[in-house]
Parts: sequence; structure tokens; C-alpha cells
Amino acid sequence: MLRSHSTSSLAGSLIASLWLACAAAMAHAEPMAEVHALAQKEQQPLLDTLRDLVSIESGSKDFEGLNLIAGRVADQLRQIGGTVEILQPTDIYRLDDTPEKIGPAVHAVFKGTGAKKIMLIAHMDTVYLKGMLKDQPFRIDGDKAYGLGIADDKQGVALILHTVAMLQKLNFKDYGTLTVLTNGDEEISSPGWRSTITKFAADQDVVFSFEGGGSDGTLRLATSGIGSAYLTVTGKSSHAGARPEGGINALYELSHQVLQMKDLSKPEQGLKLNWTVSKAGTNRNVIPAEATAQADARALKVSDFDELEKALQDKIKNRLLPDSKVELKFEVRRPPLEANDASRRVATYGKTIYGEIGLPLKVDEKATGGGTDAAFAALKTKGAVVEGMGLSGFGAHSNDAEYVKLDTIVPRLYLTTRMIMDLSTGKLK
Repeated sequence: MLRSHSTSSLAGSLIASLWLACAAAMAHAEPMAEVHALAQKEQQPLLDTLRDLVSIESGSKDFEGLNLIAGRVADQLRQIGGTVEILQPTDIYRLDDTPEKIGPAVHAVFKGTGAKKIMLIAHMDTVYLKGMLKDQPFRIDGDKAYGLGIADDKQGVALILHTVAMLQKLNFKDYGTLTVLTNGDEEISSPGWRSTITKFAADQDVVFSFEGGGSDGTLRLATSGIGSAYLTVTGKSSHAGARPEGGINALYELSHQVLQMKDLSKPEQGLKLNWTVSKAGTNRNVIPAEATAQADARALKVSDFDELEKALQDKIKNRLLPDSKVELKFEVRRPPLEANDASRRVATYGKTIYGEIGLPLKVDEKATGGGTDAAFAALKTKGAVVEGMGLSGFGAHSNDAEYVKLDTIVPRLYLTTRMIMDLSTGKLK
């Protein structure tokens, strides 16, 4: 009888342990199922928001449109509980092509009960000219939604709005602060908001940037830096036939300068310099008094741009015509985004979250394309910066071919919401 009692007790203990383990598993799985179910319900509201955003023309120089879309975004952020302000730029980094006026940014903060600081960024401006919308309105065709700026980057704005809305519906406030920043000048290299992005991002634990995830939803931990070099040569005009010796040929000096700078690229380390635009002279029979050239520069490290600028400035000291005047201006239009360990940890965890819904997730640590605002966010932060959190799509900057894939809405809402939740509760360390 004693042995039977012991066996019975042991069996009971095993059953109890199994029950507790199952209960714990259910307790862990249930909230995740709740998040996924809510993401599914949120798809149509997100599409409604996306339709509204695409229906507002907001080219980088269309201030009426930018103010209109900023007001629309700000109102929606207020409705879901944010402390919101529409900012006007005060610290403008003037580039060669910076317009006189810069569009606004929308800044919102949601205060929680935890400690983690998380920031979500996207941009409201597009490359399209005012008036193009009437011929290319928002439309859904099969498994794609089309529209001007829909992939770059209005989908990113909509994803942020509805991710935050999901957190509110889940009554989740375990983060410390959740900061949202959408700016209106990304397509012109963010001259008005680069310093603000850097400042707000500096003390964040994680920054998620919602540029599109490309055709396959890849998260990006590195982007190329973009630079520009501007060369101006001043000479002296004179009659090309009667008295050419009286002039200083700016075209000759420009040609000399461009040729001596043609080998500054270092492809093995991702540094590229290519002279792409030049202009000289006014008339065939006049020695040109001025000549200009522009170059496109790309780099994978901030220090490479510093070294390139120094090399360019050293080169112009060697002149073909000593009496000519040579000036060089170098602009860092966007610094490169460099992968770090914090970003790798966060992105790798994203693979786990995608795995829960049976999907693969690619993470790219090598820069493959142009720069984004994520690079400005990374300049002073020690936290993770992850780019490409947006929907999969194609056709950015193209006429009547820009779209996002509808079947990526639910996975991306689930990914972003879960990332914020697990970062806030310490599951993602």
C-alpha cells in the first residue's frame, strides 16, 4: 500500500508539473496570439490611413501639402494618446540644392511605466511634383496597393501610426517612452531635420526606421553614405582668336583637376568618387573665365568621407595654371549607417518573431543602396538602429509603378509591435 501511495503521489506530481508547464506555455502563447489577431484586424484601418496619406500630395517643396499631411499625422497621433507637436525647422544644414523653405516635422511622445526608450522614424515627403496625383490616385490591384509615395515612405508613416494604435488597444505601456518623428525633407537629404533626428535618437535604446523593406522585407543594419564634391575654377576671359594668351583658361584648369582626382576611389573599402557633371564657357570664341564640376561620393564609414575631403583639398593645391583660382566644397549629404552589436541583437531577435508566424526574415549587414535618415539617428546613439522596418514594395520614385505588398501588412505590424513589447519587458536584451 505504501509503494502504491508513493507511485500515485509521483504520478500526481508529474501531472501537476505538466499542467503547470502547459499553463505557462499557454500564458506565454496567448498574448502573442492576441497580438497577431489584432494585427489582422488592423490591416484595413492601416489601408484606410494609407489611402488618406497618399491622397495628400506632399513633395519636398510643396509646403501646403507638407503642412496638410503633418496636420493629418499629428491628429491621428493625438487620438491615440500622444503628446504631439508640429515642429518647424530652426537648424538648417544648407546644402547646394537646399530650398529656402523646409517642410515641418511631427514629434510625438507616449509615456509608459517602464524604462526603455524606443524611437520610430519615417518621412512624409515624396519626390513627386504637385498635380501628378490626379493621374495616379491610390488604388488596390490584386495583392498590391499603388500610389505616389506609397512605398517611399507613406507606408512607413502608416505602419508607425497603427503599431502605436495596437499597443494602445493592447493596453501595453511597459516602455519608458515611445517617440515618433516624421519629417518632411528626407528626399532632399534632410537639411532641416538631420540635427533633430540625431538629437532625439542620442539617448534611445532602439531606433526603428520605417523605410520600405524592399521586395523581400530585408532588415538593413548598414546603408551607404552619400557625399557631393563641388569644384569651381575661376580664370580670366579673353578673345580666343585674337588674344588667347591674355586669358586664364578655366576649362584647362578644371580638366587638370578632375583628371588628378579620378583615382581617389577605393572600391575595396566601399569608397567611391565619380565626377558626373561639368560646365564651362559661354561662347566658342571666348576663353572661359569659369568652369565647374560636380562629383558623387559614396562611403561605408564616416571616417572615409573625412579622409576623402582632406585628399580633395590637398589635390587642388596642385594647379596647372598658377594664376587660376580653384575652390572645392565637400558635402556629406548623408553619413553611412554602420552595423553594431546592438543592432545585430535586435535584428536577430526579429527573425525569431517572424518564425512564430512561419516566415523567414533576412538581415543585411552590408550596405547595398543609398543612405537614409537612420544614419543620422545612429550618429550619437549607442543603441540599436534598424532600417527597413516598412512594408515590402517596389517602384519608389517611378511613375504609376510604385506599390506595396498587402500580404506584408500583418507580419510587419506583428513584428514591430512584438519588438517594442519584448524590448520593453526585457525579453529582448
